[in-house]
Amino acid sequence: MADMRENLLDWLRDAHAMEQQAEQMLKAQASRIEHYPVVKQRIEEHLQETLGQQELLRQCIERHGGKPSVMKDMMGKVAAFGQAAGGMVNSDEIVKGAMASYVFENLEIAMYTALIAAAETAGDEETKRVCEQILPQEQAMAKWVLEHLPQLTEEFLVRDATPDVEAKR
Repeated sequence: MADMRENLLDWLRDAHAMEQQAEQMLKAQASRIEHYPVVKQRIEEHLQETLGQQELLRQCIERHGGKPSVMKDMMGKVAAFGQAAGGMVNSDEIVKGAMASYVFENLEIAMYTALIAAAETAGDEETKRVCEQILPQEQAMAKWVLEHLPQLTEEFLVRDATPDVEAKR
């Protein structure tokens, strides 16, 4: 049976791997977007937030005497590669990418919500503070994606219905 701090450390490693996956997904999305500059800009902004989140999580992990999990981080990167490769074959890549981003942001929201509760229960105020700092960034990104999804979908459909205009990305 693991104690609270062991579980917290394990979940922090999971969160770090999740942010590694997010980094790869965001980089892939941003590099492929050609015709949707507002979306590309927001993805690039969130990429910078994600890099900062990785560093904050790494510090939390090290404060607990651990290191990020090489295996979990690698699995996150592999999963991101698979998502990017799968998305490239879709003729509606931009819309499906936005939907996948919304789902992933909600996974991150759930992770940080659980981490806040775990840190509080384990008496780790610094980790709780860090997760409370990260959570609103994830909530803001999820909200942004959801609010912009109808407009993005409409823009895609109009582009896709226009001869000789690329809509995919």
